[in-house]
Amino acid sequence: MGDNKLETILECMHLNKDQLKSVKDRLHIEMMKGLGKASHANARVKMYPTYVRSTPDGTERGDFLALDLGGSNFRVLYIKIGEKVEQFSEVYKLTKELMEGTGEKLFDYIAECLANFIGKQGLKDRALPLGFTFSFPCQQKGLASATLTMWTKGFKASGVEGKDVCVLLYEAVKRRGDILLDVIAVVNDTTGTLMSCAHAFPDCVVGLILGTGTNACYIEKLENVETWDGDTDPPKQVLINMEWGAFGDDGVLDDLRTEYDESIDKKTHNVGKQKFEKMISGMYLGELVRQILVKLAENHVLFDGKTTEALRNSWKFETANLSQIEGDTSPDYKVCRKLMKDHGLEITDQGCKIVKAVCAAVSSRAAQLAAAGIAAVACQVGKSDVTCGVDGSLYRKHPRFHDIMTATIKQLAPGVNVKFVLSEDGSGKGAALVAAVAHTLKSKTKAE
Repeated sequence: MGDNKLETILECMHLNKDQLKSVKDRLHIEMMKGLGKASHANARVKMYPTYVRSTPDGTERGDFLALDLGGSNFRVLYIKIGEKVEQFSEVYKLTKELMEGTGEKLFDYIAECLANFIGKQGLKDRALPLGFTFSFPCQQKGLASATLTMWTKGFKASGVEGKDVCVLLYEAVKRRGDILLDVIAVVNDTTGTLMSCAHAFPDCVVGLILGTGTNACYIEKLENVETWDGDTDPPKQVLINMEWGAFGDDGVLDDLRTEYDESIDKKTHNVGKQKFEKMISGMYLGELVRQILVKLAENHVLFDGKTTEALRNSWKFETANLSQIEGDTSPDYKVCRKLMKDHGLEITDQGCKIVKAVCAAVSSRAAQLAAAGIAAVACQVGKSDVTCGVDGSLYRKHPRFHDIMTATIKQLAPGVNVKFVLSEDGSGKGAALVAAVAHTLKSKTKAE
Protein backbone atom coordinates (compact mmCIF):
# COMPACT_ATOMS: atom_id res chain seq x y z
CA MET A 1 0.00 0.00 0.00
CA GLY A 2 3.06 2.24 -0.01
CA ASP A 3 2.67 3.23 3.65
CA ASN A 4 6.43 3.55 4.13
CA LYS A 5 6.76 5.73 1.04
CA LEU A 6 3.84 7.85 2.24
CA GLU A 7 5.45 8.33 5.66
CA THR A 8 8.80 9.20 4.07
CA ILE A 9 7.25 11.80 1.75
CA LEU A 10 5.12 13.36 4.52
CA GLU A 11 7.88 13.30 7.15
CA CYS A 12 9.13 16.78 6.19
CA MET A 13 5.69 18.22 7.04
CA HIS A 14 5.71 16.95 10.64
CA LEU A 15 7.13 19.28 13.30
CA ASN A 16 7.96 18.10 16.81
CA LYS A 17 7.65 20.08 20.05
CA ASP A 18 11.33 21.13 20.07
CA GLN A 19 11.09 22.46 16.52
CA LEU A 20 7.92 24.41 17.34
CA LYS A 21 9.46 25.82 20.53
CA SER A 22 12.41 26.91 18.40
CA VAL A 23 10.02 28.70 15.98
CA LYS A 24 8.46 30.51 18.95
CA ASP A 25 11.88 31.55 20.27
CA ARG A 26 13.14 32.63 16.84
CA LEU A 27 10.05 34.79 16.27
CA HIS A 28 10.55 36.47 19.65
CA ILE A 29 14.12 37.37 18.65
CA GLU A 30 12.80 38.81 15.36
CA MET A 31 10.13 40.80 17.25
CA MET A 32 12.80 42.43 19.39
CA LYS A 33 14.78 43.33 16.26
CA GLY A 34 11.70 44.98 14.76
CA LEU A 35 11.05 47.02 17.93
CA GLY A 36 14.69 48.07 18.33
CA LYS A 37 15.80 51.42 16.91
CA ALA A 38 19.23 50.21 15.78
CA SER A 39 18.04 46.84 14.46
CA HIS A 40 14.71 47.87 12.86
CA ALA A 41 16.08 48.72 9.40
CA ASN A 42 17.40 45.17 8.91
CA ALA A 43 14.56 43.38 10.71
CA ARG A 44 12.28 41.19 8.59
CA VAL A 45 9.41 41.21 11.11
CA LYS A 46 8.89 44.97 11.00
CA MET A 47 6.72 45.51 14.12
CA TYR A 48 5.25 48.75 12.78
CA PRO A 49 3.54 51.08 15.29
CA THR A 50 0.00 51.73 13.99
CA TYR A 51 -0.59 54.94 16.00
CA VAL A 52 -3.71 53.25 17.41
CA ARG A 53 -3.32 53.88 21.15
CA SER A 54 -6.69 52.84 22.57
CA THR A 55 -9.27 50.12 22.03
CA PRO A 56 -13.01 51.00 22.06
CA ASP A 57 -14.45 51.80 25.51
CA GLY A 58 -18.11 51.62 24.48
CA THR A 59 -18.71 55.39 24.42
CA GLU A 60 -18.02 55.72 20.68
CA ARG A 61 -20.95 57.11 18.69
CA GLY A 62 -21.54 58.37 15.18
CA ASP A 63 -21.77 57.54 11.49
CA PHE A 64 -18.67 56.37 9.65
CA LEU A 65 -17.57 55.09 6.26
CA ALA A 66 -15.10 52.26 5.77
CA LEU A 67 -13.18 50.99 2.75
CA ASP A 68 -11.83 47.45 2.76
CA LEU A 69 -9.12 46.45 0.28
CA GLY A 70 -7.24 43.24 0.92
CA GLY A 71 -8.13 40.65 -1.71
CA SER A 72 -9.94 40.17 -4.99
CA ASN A 73 -13.11 41.71 -3.54
CA PHE A 74 -13.26 45.33 -2.42
CA ARG A 75 -15.94 46.63 -0.04
CA VAL A 76 -17.42 49.98 0.87
CA LEU A 77 -19.34 50.23 4.16
CA TYR A 78 -21.57 52.71 5.96
CA ILE A 79 -21.49 52.02 9.70
CA LYS A 80 -23.67 53.61 12.38
CA ILE A 81 -22.19 53.18 15.87
CA GLY A 82 -24.60 53.64 18.76
CA GLU A 83 -25.97 51.27 21.41
CA LYS A 84 -25.81 48.75 18.58
CA VAL A 85 -23.65 48.75 15.48
CA GLU A 86 -25.58 48.86 12.19
CA GLN A 87 -23.84 48.47 8.88
CA PHE A 88 -24.66 48.65 5.19
CA SER A 89 -22.13 47.47 2.64
CA GLU A 90 -21.54 46.65 -0.97
CA VAL A 91 -18.94 44.35 -2.53
CA TYR A 92 -17.16 45.31 -5.76
CA LYS A 93 -15.10 42.83 -7.79
CA LEU A 94 -11.46 43.58 -8.54
CA THR A 95 -10.25 42.21 -11.87
CA LYS A 96 -6.76 40.82 -12.49
CA GLU A 97 -6.18 43.85 -14.74
CA LEU A 98 -6.86 46.22 -11.83
CA MET A 99 -4.69 44.19 -9.43
CA GLU A 100 -1.78 44.08 -11.88
CA GLY A 101 -2.25 47.34 -13.86
CA THR A 102 -1.38 50.88 -12.78
CA GLY A 103 -1.93 52.21 -9.29
CA GLU A 104 -3.78 55.19 -10.74
CA LYS A 105 -6.39 52.92 -12.38
CA LEU A 106 -6.76 50.90 -9.16
CA PHE A 107 -7.36 53.98 -7.00
CA ASP A 108 -9.63 55.56 -9.62
CA TYR A 109 -11.76 52.40 -9.42
CA ILE A 110 -11.81 52.57 -5.59
CA ALA A 111 -12.96 56.21 -5.81
CA GLU A 112 -15.61 55.25 -8.40
CA CYS A 113 -16.96 52.51 -6.10
CA LEU A 114 -16.98 54.92 -3.15
CA ALA A 115 -18.89 57.54 -5.17
CA ASN A 116 -21.36 54.89 -6.35
CA PHE A 117 -21.97 53.69 -2.79
CA ILE A 118 -22.25 57.17 -1.26
CA GLY A 119 -24.82 58.07 -3.92
CA LYS A 120 -26.91 54.97 -3.18
CA GLN A 121 -26.83 55.67 0.58
CA GLY A 122 -27.80 59.33 0.13
CA LEU A 123 -24.57 60.58 1.76
CA LYS A 124 -23.28 62.79 -1.07
CA ASP A 125 -23.26 66.02 0.96
CA ARG A 126 -21.76 64.59 4.19
CA ALA A 127 -18.01 64.37 4.85
CA LEU A 128 -18.21 61.35 7.14
CA PRO A 129 -15.07 60.18 8.98
CA LEU A 130 -13.62 57.24 7.07
CA GLY A 131 -11.51 54.25 8.12
CA PHE A 132 -9.50 52.70 5.27
CA THR A 133 -8.62 49.02 5.73
CA PHE A 134 -5.62 48.41 3.49
CA SER A 135 -4.42 44.89 4.22
CA PHE A 136 -0.88 44.95 2.84
CA PRO A 137 2.47 45.64 4.54
CA CYS A 138 2.64 49.36 5.29
CA GLN A 139 4.82 51.65 7.35
CA GLN A 140 2.68 54.23 9.14
CA LYS A 141 3.78 57.79 9.73
CA GLY A 142 0.57 58.61 11.58
CA LEU A 143 -2.94 57.26 12.00
CA ALA A 144 -3.99 58.49 8.53
CA SER A 145 -0.70 57.93 6.72
CA ALA A 146 0.48 54.53 5.49
CA THR A 147 3.24 53.85 2.96
CA LEU A 148 3.00 50.54 1.10
CA THR A 149 6.28 48.69 1.56
CA MET A 150 5.42 45.68 -0.61
CA TRP A 151 2.43 44.25 -2.45
CA THR A 152 1.38 40.72 -1.43
CA LYS A 153 -1.49 38.29 -2.19
CA GLY A 154 -1.14 38.51 -5.97
CA PHE A 155 -1.33 42.32 -6.27
CA LYS A 156 1.34 44.18 -8.24
CA ALA A 157 -0.26 47.47 -9.36
CA SER A 158 2.56 49.81 -10.44
CA GLY A 159 3.37 53.12 -8.79
CA VAL A 160 2.00 52.24 -5.36
CA GLU A 161 4.93 50.67 -3.48
CA GLY A 162 6.76 53.39 -1.57
CA LYS A 163 3.73 55.72 -1.75
CA ASP A 164 1.26 56.84 0.93
CA VAL A 165 -1.99 55.04 0.05
CA CYS A 166 -4.04 57.72 1.81
CA VAL A 167 -2.55 60.36 -0.51
CA LEU A 168 -3.28 58.16 -3.54
CA LEU A 169 -6.91 57.84 -2.41
CA TYR A 170 -7.27 61.61 -1.93
CA GLU A 171 -5.75 62.20 -5.41
CA ALA A 172 -8.20 59.76 -7.02
CA VAL A 173 -11.14 61.47 -5.26
CA LYS A 174 -9.83 64.88 -6.37
CA ARG A 175 -9.69 63.69 -10.00
CA ARG A 176 -13.42 62.92 -9.75
CA GLY A 177 -14.38 66.06 -7.86
CA ASP A 178 -17.71 64.71 -6.60
CA ILE A 179 -16.93 63.22 -3.14
CA LEU A 180 -16.30 64.80 0.26
CA LEU A 181 -13.56 62.74 1.93
CA ASP A 182 -12.25 62.71 5.51
CA VAL A 183 -9.85 59.81 6.07
CA ILE A 184 -9.31 59.51 9.83
CA ALA A 185 -7.35 56.25 9.89
CA VAL A 186 -5.62 53.70 7.66
CA VAL A 187 -5.50 50.25 9.23
CA ASN A 188 -4.84 46.70 8.12
CA ASP A 189 -7.32 43.89 8.63
CA THR A 190 -5.34 42.56 11.60
CA THR A 191 -5.71 45.85 13.48
CA GLY A 192 -9.38 45.95 12.48
CA THR A 193 -9.87 42.44 13.83
CA LEU A 194 -8.39 43.35 17.23
CA MET A 195 -10.53 46.53 17.43
CA SER A 196 -13.70 44.72 16.36
CA CYS A 197 -13.17 42.02 18.98
CA ALA A 198 -12.22 44.56 21.67
CA HIS A 199 -15.61 46.21 21.15
CA ALA A 200 -17.25 42.96 22.37
CA PHE A 201 -14.35 41.68 24.54
CA PRO A 202 -12.59 44.65 26.21
CA ASP A 203 -9.67 42.43 27.32
CA CYS A 204 -8.71 41.60 23.71
CA VAL A 205 -5.02 42.51 23.19
CA VAL A 206 -3.99 40.37 20.18
CA GLY A 207 -5.34 40.26 16.62
CA LEU A 208 -4.75 37.43 14.15
CA ILE A 209 -5.61 36.90 10.49
CA LEU A 210 -5.61 33.39 9.03
CA GLY A 211 -7.14 33.73 5.59
CA THR A 212 -5.69 34.30 2.12
CA GLY A 213 -2.69 35.75 3.95
CA THR A 214 -1.66 35.84 7.60
CA ASN A 215 -0.58 38.53 10.04
CA ALA A 216 -0.78 39.38 13.73
CA CYS A 217 -0.88 42.50 15.88
CA TYR A 218 -0.92 43.18 19.61
CA ILE A 219 -0.85 46.00 22.16
CA GLU A 220 2.70 46.77 23.29
CA LYS A 221 4.01 48.97 26.11
CA LEU A 222 5.36 52.22 24.68
CA GLU A 223 8.63 51.81 26.62
CA ASN A 224 9.41 48.68 24.53
CA VAL A 225 8.90 50.44 21.18
CA GLU A 226 12.22 52.13 20.45
CA THR A 227 10.98 53.17 16.98
CA TRP A 228 8.11 55.24 18.44
CA ASP A 229 8.18 58.87 17.28
CA GLY A 230 4.73 60.02 18.47
CA ASP A 231 3.71 61.66 21.73
CA THR A 232 4.25 59.88 25.04
CA ASP A 233 1.01 60.97 26.69
CA PRO A 234 -1.12 58.26 28.31
CA PRO A 235 -2.15 55.65 27.46
CA LYS A 236 1.48 54.55 27.31
CA GLN A 237 0.82 51.81 24.77
CA VAL A 238 0.47 51.37 21.02
CA LEU A 239 -0.94 48.68 18.78
CA ILE A 240 1.89 47.00 16.85
CA ASN A 241 1.31 45.62 13.34
CA MET A 242 3.83 42.80 13.26
CA GLU A 243 3.78 41.94 9.53
CA TRP A 244 4.82 38.45 10.59
CA GLY A 245 4.28 37.00 7.11
CA ALA A 246 7.87 38.05 6.37
CA PHE A 247 9.27 35.98 9.27
CA GLY A 248 11.98 33.78 7.76
CA ASP A 249 12.75 36.00 4.77
CA ASP A 250 16.36 36.21 6.03
CA GLY A 251 16.69 32.41 6.15
CA VAL A 252 15.95 31.78 9.85
CA LEU A 253 13.27 29.19 8.96
CA ASP A 254 15.15 27.51 6.09
CA ASP A 255 15.86 24.36 8.12
CA LEU A 256 12.08 23.78 8.39
CA ARG A 257 11.17 24.62 4.80
CA THR A 258 10.57 21.78 2.35
CA GLU A 259 11.06 21.24 -1.38
CA TYR A 260 7.34 22.05 -1.76
CA ASP A 261 7.74 25.39 0.03
CA GLU A 262 10.67 26.23 -2.25
CA SER A 263 8.68 25.30 -5.35
CA ILE A 264 5.71 27.46 -4.30
CA ASP A 265 7.99 30.42 -3.57
CA LYS A 266 9.44 30.28 -7.09
CA LYS A 267 5.95 30.51 -8.63
CA THR A 268 4.93 33.71 -6.83
CA HIS A 269 5.23 37.41 -7.72
CA ASN A 270 7.29 38.01 -4.56
CA VAL A 271 9.99 35.31 -4.66
CA GLY A 272 11.95 35.07 -1.39
CA LYS A 273 9.38 37.19 0.47
CA GLN A 274 6.61 36.32 2.96
CA LYS A 275 8.09 32.88 3.65
CA PHE A 276 6.18 32.32 6.92
CA GLU A 277 2.93 33.31 5.21
CA LYS A 278 3.60 30.85 2.38
CA MET A 279 3.82 27.99 4.93
CA ILE A 280 0.58 28.94 6.71
CA SER A 281 -2.03 30.84 4.76
CA GLY A 282 -4.96 29.95 2.57
CA MET A 283 -3.41 31.23 -0.64
CA TYR A 284 -0.80 28.44 -0.54
CA LEU A 285 -2.00 25.35 1.39
CA GLY A 286 -4.01 23.89 -1.49
CA GLU A 287 -0.98 24.16 -3.77
CA LEU A 288 1.18 22.44 -1.13
CA VAL A 289 -1.29 19.53 -1.08
CA ARG A 290 -1.39 19.34 -4.89
CA GLN A 291 2.40 19.15 -5.14
CA ILE A 292 2.57 16.33 -2.58
CA LEU A 293 -0.20 14.41 -4.39
CA VAL A 294 1.80 14.64 -7.64
CA LYS A 295 4.91 13.37 -5.83
CA LEU A 296 2.92 10.45 -4.36
CA ALA A 297 1.56 9.57 -7.80
CA GLU A 298 5.07 9.68 -9.30
CA ASN A 299 6.17 7.28 -6.53
CA HIS A 300 3.23 4.94 -7.30
CA VAL A 301 1.63 5.51 -3.89
CA LEU A 302 -1.48 7.11 -5.43
CA PHE A 303 -3.61 6.91 -8.60
CA ASP A 304 -1.70 3.82 -9.87
CA GLY A 305 1.16 6.13 -10.70
CA LYS A 306 -0.93 8.28 -13.06
CA THR A 307 -1.43 12.05 -13.03
CA THR A 308 -3.69 14.22 -15.16
CA GLU A 309 -3.20 17.66 -16.67
CA ALA A 310 -5.68 19.03 -14.10
CA LEU A 311 -3.62 17.65 -11.19
CA ARG A 312 -0.39 18.97 -12.70
CA ASN A 313 -1.91 22.44 -13.11
CA SER A 314 -0.50 24.78 -10.44
CA TRP A 315 -2.94 26.47 -8.01
CA LYS A 316 -5.95 24.46 -9.27
CA PHE A 317 -6.30 22.51 -6.00
CA GLU A 318 -7.72 25.07 -3.58
CA THR A 319 -7.35 25.40 0.17
CA ALA A 320 -11.16 25.25 0.41
CA ASN A 321 -10.87 21.71 -1.04
CA LEU A 322 -8.48 20.75 1.75
CA SER A 323 -10.97 21.96 4.40
CA GLN A 324 -13.81 20.09 2.66
CA ILE A 325 -11.87 16.82 2.50
CA GLU A 326 -10.86 16.99 6.16
CA GLY A 327 -14.38 17.93 7.21
CA ASP A 328 -16.03 15.05 5.35
CA THR A 329 -17.02 12.23 7.72
CA SER A 330 -18.98 10.13 5.19
CA PRO A 331 -17.81 6.48 5.13
CA ASP A 332 -17.53 6.47 1.34
CA TYR A 333 -15.27 9.60 1.15
CA LYS A 334 -17.85 11.33 -1.05
CA VAL A 335 -16.12 14.75 -1.06
CA CYS A 336 -12.66 13.40 -1.82
CA ARG A 337 -13.98 11.18 -4.64
CA LYS A 338 -15.79 14.10 -6.27
CA LEU A 339 -12.81 16.45 -6.03
CA MET A 340 -10.46 13.84 -7.48
CA LYS A 341 -12.99 13.16 -10.27
CA ASP A 342 -12.97 16.91 -11.01
CA HIS A 343 -9.22 16.48 -11.53
CA GLY A 344 -9.87 13.55 -13.91
CA LEU A 345 -8.87 10.87 -11.39
CA GLU A 346 -10.60 7.75 -10.12
CA ILE A 347 -9.67 6.88 -6.55
CA THR A 348 -10.03 3.94 -4.15
CA ASP A 349 -10.97 4.09 -0.47
CA GLN A 350 -7.32 3.60 0.39
CA GLY A 351 -6.41 6.43 -1.98
CA CYS A 352 -8.93 8.71 -0.25
CA LYS A 353 -7.33 7.87 3.12
CA ILE A 354 -3.96 8.90 1.70
CA VAL A 355 -5.32 12.19 0.27
CA LYS A 356 -6.91 12.94 3.65
CA ALA A 357 -3.58 12.22 5.39
CA VAL A 358 -1.80 14.66 3.05
CA CYS A 359 -4.39 17.38 3.75
CA ALA A 360 -4.06 16.75 7.50
CA ALA A 361 -0.26 16.97 7.39
CA VAL A 362 -0.31 20.29 5.51
CA SER A 363 -3.03 21.91 7.65
CA SER A 364 -1.54 20.62 10.93
CA ARG A 365 1.86 22.13 10.14
CA ALA A 366 0.19 25.45 9.25
CA ALA A 367 -1.88 25.51 12.46
CA GLN A 368 1.15 24.56 14.59
CA LEU A 369 3.32 27.29 13.05
CA ALA A 370 0.58 29.89 13.59
CA ALA A 371 0.25 28.67 17.18
CA ALA A 372 4.01 28.96 17.75
CA GLY A 373 3.74 32.57 16.56
CA ILE A 374 0.83 33.37 18.88
CA ALA A 375 2.67 31.69 21.77
CA ALA A 376 5.59 34.11 21.21
CA VAL A 377 3.21 37.08 21.12
CA ALA A 378 1.28 35.93 24.22
CA CYS A 379 4.53 35.58 26.19
CA GLN A 380 5.57 39.10 25.12
CA VAL A 381 2.19 40.49 26.29
CA GLY A 382 3.11 39.11 29.70
CA LYS A 383 -0.34 38.22 31.05
CA SER A 384 -1.58 34.87 32.28
CA ASP A 385 -4.85 35.31 30.33
CA VAL A 386 -4.65 36.60 26.77
CA THR A 387 -7.65 37.16 24.48
CA CYS A 388 -6.85 36.94 20.77
CA GLY A 389 -9.33 38.18 18.17
CA VAL A 390 -9.15 36.12 14.99
CA ASP A 391 -10.57 36.33 11.49
CA GLY A 392 -9.99 34.76 8.10
CA SER A 393 -11.56 32.04 5.97
CA LEU A 394 -8.89 29.45 6.80
CA TYR A 395 -9.55 29.67 10.54
CA ARG A 396 -13.32 29.89 10.09
CA LYS A 397 -13.74 27.06 7.60
CA HIS A 398 -11.09 24.50 8.50
CA PRO A 399 -12.54 21.85 10.84
CA ARG A 400 -9.42 21.39 13.02
CA PHE A 401 -7.39 24.61 12.87
CA HIS A 402 -8.67 26.05 16.15
CA ASP A 403 -8.20 22.80 18.09
CA ILE A 404 -4.65 22.22 16.80
CA MET A 405 -3.66 25.80 17.63
CA THR A 406 -5.10 25.61 21.15
CA ALA A 407 -3.35 22.30 21.90
CA THR A 408 -0.03 23.58 20.51
CA ILE A 409 -0.11 26.83 22.51
CA LYS A 410 -0.72 24.81 25.71
CA GLN A 411 2.48 22.91 24.94
CA LEU A 412 4.58 25.94 24.04
CA ALA A 413 3.30 28.48 26.60
CA PRO A 414 2.01 26.35 29.50
CA GLY A 415 1.60 29.30 31.89
CA VAL A 416 -0.57 31.32 29.52
CA ASN A 417 -4.26 30.79 28.79
CA VAL A 418 -4.97 32.04 25.25
CA LYS A 419 -8.65 32.45 24.40
CA PHE A 420 -9.59 32.87 20.73
CA VAL A 421 -12.66 34.95 19.88
CA LEU A 422 -14.06 35.31 16.37
CA SER A 423 -14.14 38.76 14.87
CA GLU A 424 -17.37 40.17 13.52
CA ASP A 425 -16.19 41.84 10.32
CA GLY A 426 -12.90 43.26 11.58
CA SER A 427 -11.93 44.69 8.21
CA GLY A 428 -15.13 46.76 8.02
CA LYS A 429 -16.47 47.37 11.50
CA GLY A 430 -12.91 47.38 12.92
CA ALA A 431 -11.79 50.16 10.57
CA ALA A 432 -14.84 52.23 11.53
CA LEU A 433 -14.08 51.64 15.23
CA VAL A 434 -10.49 52.85 14.79
CA ALA A 435 -11.89 55.97 13.11
CA ALA A 436 -14.50 56.29 15.89
CA VAL A 437 -11.92 56.03 18.70
CA ALA A 438 -9.69 58.60 16.96
CA HIS A 439 -12.66 60.88 16.21
CA THR A 440 -13.83 60.72 19.87
CA LEU A 441 -10.28 61.51 21.06
CA LYS A 442 -10.03 64.42 18.61
CA SER A 443 -13.38 65.82 19.79
CA LYS A 444 -12.33 65.54 23.46
CA THR A 445 -9.00 67.27 22.73
CA LYS A 446 -10.79 70.14 20.92
CA ALA A 447 -13.25 70.49 23.83
CA GLU A 448 -10.38 70.77 26.30
